[in-house]
Amino acid sequence: MAIAPAPPHLAPPLASASAPAPTLQVIYERPEAMTEASTHYCPGCTHGIIHRLVAEVVDEMGVRERTISVAPVGCAVLAYQYFNVDGCEAAHGRAPAMATGLKRVLPDHIIFTYQGDGDLASIGGNEILHACARGEKITVIFVNNAVYGMTGGQMAPTTLPGMVTTSSPYGRDVLTQGGPIHITEMLAMMPGVAYAVRRSMHSPAEIRKTKKAIRKAFEAQQRGLGLGLVEVLSSCPTNWRMTATESLDFIRDSMIPVYPLGDFKVHSELVG
Repeated sequence: MAIAPAPPHLAPPLASASAPAPTLQVIYERPEAMTEASTHYCPGCTHGIIHRLVAEVVDEMGVRERTISVAPVGCAVLAYQYFNVDGCEAAHGRAPAMATGLKRVLPDHIIFTYQGDGDLASIGGNEILHACARGEKITVIFVNNAVYGMTGGQMAPTTLPGMVTTSSPYGRDVLTQGGPIHITEMLAMMPGVAYAVRRSMHSPAEIRKTKKAIRKAFEAQQRGLGLGLVEVLSSCPTNWRMTATESLDFIRDSMIPVYPLGDFKVHSELVG
């Protein structure tokens, strides 16, 4: 059966031998500062996104070859496998102390710690406090998901009042167990801190703000202004017993009222 040719107005245009080849523009790809390792994080966890933001900032600042990461004990214990920079592992809570040593020996390097709330706010509370008091020129990425994530979801110093965890099955009772510690507000009072802010991962708009904050914290170190701290409210669907979507809503509806987002200290050279 013969097929009639398409009408002229529907026929595809003839390719011109002189026409330039179409230009492809890459708008999204893996940062060089990230490895191709498969993640061990639970589905819906926002640690991986935070890793990417850090890696993007490292690439954009052109400091990958002189950046050193310090991994914590906790969910991000394997963080050094994901960052394509020199990295090391600190004892539980001691990442700021290790970062202090690295920065003093290699002052021209960019040193950052990546710590969870159990690592930084509990066993590591003394380390971060005195690093801030000394004004160590390091960057601290502080991920707050309100529980001990890696060990089974126990109550952490950041657990919300009334929040059910594996070690507070009836909800956190502030009368007997105390209330959540607001680490960022507390450390912002230290004279050695140049930058202290809290951001969130519950929406694309907030993720963009988080990246800008991470960039500012690295710039504080690069300019020798003092310690830079970015607290990031992060999800933990597994230990919160929620879906990924529900966990993002929990950050917005339950965590932010307790941990308000904002800038608690910004050095004058970082304003703008």
